[in-house]
Amino acid sequence: MKYDEYRGFDALGLAELVERGDVHPTELLRVALERCAEVDPEINAISLLMELNGKELAGRADIRGPFAGVPFLIKDLAQDYAGYPTSGGTGPLRGVRATRNSLNVQRWLDAGLVIFGKTTTPEFGAKAITETRTFGATRNPWDTTRTPGGSSGGSAAAVAAGIVPMAGASDGGGSIRIPAAHTGLFGLKAGRGLISSGPEFGDSLFGAVTEGVLSRSVRDTAAMLDLLSVPDPGAPYAVSRPDQPFRTAVGTPPRRLRIGFSHESPLGTKVHGEAVRAVEDAARLLEELGHTVEPAAPVFDGKQMAFDFMTVWTANAAAVLSRACAVSGSQPTDFDIDTQVLAAVGRAVAAPELMAAHARWNGYTRALSDFHGRYDLFLTPGLAEPPLRIGQHRTPALADTLLPPLLRLGVGKVVSRTDFYRDLVTANLSAVPFTQLANITGRPAMSVPTYWTPAGLPLGVQFVGPSGSEYLLLQLAAEIETARPWFDRHPA
Repeated sequence: MKYDEYRGFDALGLAELVERGDVHPTELLRVALERCAEVDPEINAISLLMELNGKELAGRADIRGPFAGVPFLIKDLAQDYAGYPTSGGTGPLRGVRATRNSLNVQRWLDAGLVIFGKTTTPEFGAKAITETRTFGATRNPWDTTRTPGGSSGGSAAAVAAGIVPMAGASDGGGSIRIPAAHTGLFGLKAGRGLISSGPEFGDSLFGAVTEGVLSRSVRDTAAMLDLLSVPDPGAPYAVSRPDQPFRTAVGTPPRRLRIGFSHESPLGTKVHGEAVRAVEDAARLLEELGHTVEPAAPVFDGKQMAFDFMTVWTANAAAVLSRACAVSGSQPTDFDIDTQVLAAVGRAVAAPELMAAHARWNGYTRALSDFHGRYDLFLTPGLAEPPLRIGQHRTPALADTLLPPLLRLGVGKVVSRTDFYRDLVTANLSAVPFTQLANITGRPAMSVPTYWTPAGLPLGVQFVGPSGSEYLLLQLAAEIETARPWFDRHPA
C-alpha cells in the first residue's frame, strides 16, 4: 500500500481492508511509520516511538476487533501502557514506567488497534498549546509556524498530518475540542461519567475530565464511543446509554433542531473576526439544512466562571505536581515554570475556598440547563482567534529565572496577584474561552471543522448539548459532514 491510498481511508475503512484480507496490519504499520519518519521531525507530534511494540501487535495471528490492524497513537497523559512511561509532557516522569494498562488503553488493544507510540502534550495537560521544556514545540501541519492547540496537540498534529487516521485524546477544559478546531479534525467530548478513566483515576478534576479520540471522520468517533462507553463497575457512578449503538447515529439524520448561537467571549475578551465569521457561516449552513438558528446564550457570569474553574485547576495542579515529585524523586524546580506557578497558587487555595468555587459550578450547570430548556444545542466558536503562532504565549525567560526562588518561599498567594499570573491565566483562557463551560457542567460537546480562514487555517466551531446528547451531536455532525465534507482536505 502507498501513502496516498492509506490516507484515503478512515480507521474503520482500514479495518475493513484488513478484515477482507486486502492488506495486512504490518503493511499499514509500515506506511504509518514511514509517514511518521517523513513528517514528525517537522511537526514534533510523537513523544515516545514504540515501534517494536507496534510491530509485535501488527504481526499477531490472532488480531481481531472492530479496528483490527489499524495504526494508532495514544496521548502521553493518563493513557498508561504497561512497561512504558507516561511522561505527562515532562522530563522527570520519562523514567517511571506504568505497571498496568489504563482501562481505555486495554480497550483499544482489545479492539485490535496497533499502538506504536505516544503523542506530545503540554506538561500535565495544563495548556491550550503544546510547548514544553522537555519536548519542545509541537507544530500545526496546516502552518508549522503555529500551534495545533492543546492539550491533545500531538494527537491532533499526527492525525492532521496523516500519520494515523485517529489518535487518543482527553479533555479537561477543551483539550479534545481545541486541537480539533486548530487542525481541521472532528473532536467529541463525551458527557460526565460516560467514559471511565479507570483504574488509576475516578472523577478527575471533579468530573471535568474525560477521554476520547481525535479523528477525521464522524463514524470513527462514533464507533470509538461505543468501545469507550462500556460501563466500568469500578467507576464513581453510572450514566445511561442510548438504546442503539452510537455508530448508528451516523446513518440517522437528526430531527429539525432549534440552535442558539453566540460569538461573544464569556470572559468579555476580544473575539477575532474570523472566529465570528466561522459561527455565522455555520449558522447559515444549519439553516440551509432546515434547522432553526438564532442568537442566544446561557446567562451566567463568565469571569466568575473562569475564576472558579482556575481555582479548581490550580488546586489540582498542586496535587499532580506533588504526586509527580513523589513517584519520580524530583523537585518542583525540575518541572516547567508554568507548572510551578499553577501549583504554587493551588497550594495557597484554602479548602473552604476550593469547595466554594466547586459549589458555584452548580450555578453554571443550572444556567446551561435553562438554556437547553429552550434550545437543543448551543453553537459557539471553537477558538477566539485563528491558531496562535509558536512561542506567542511562551513564558518570558526573565520570569523563568526570577520566579523559582520566590516560589520556594511559599508565596503562591502573592504570585496569584501578580501581572505574570494574570497573564498566564489570560494566555490559557482568552484564546479559548468557549470550551470550559462544557467541562464544568459535564455536558457533551463537539468541535466540527466547518470553516477555514482565507489564509487556509482551520477554525472549527463548537456545539454544546444537554446531558445525554452524544447521539444527537453525532447525528448533526454526520449531517454537516455530508453537506460540507472535510475528509479530503489535507494540509500541504
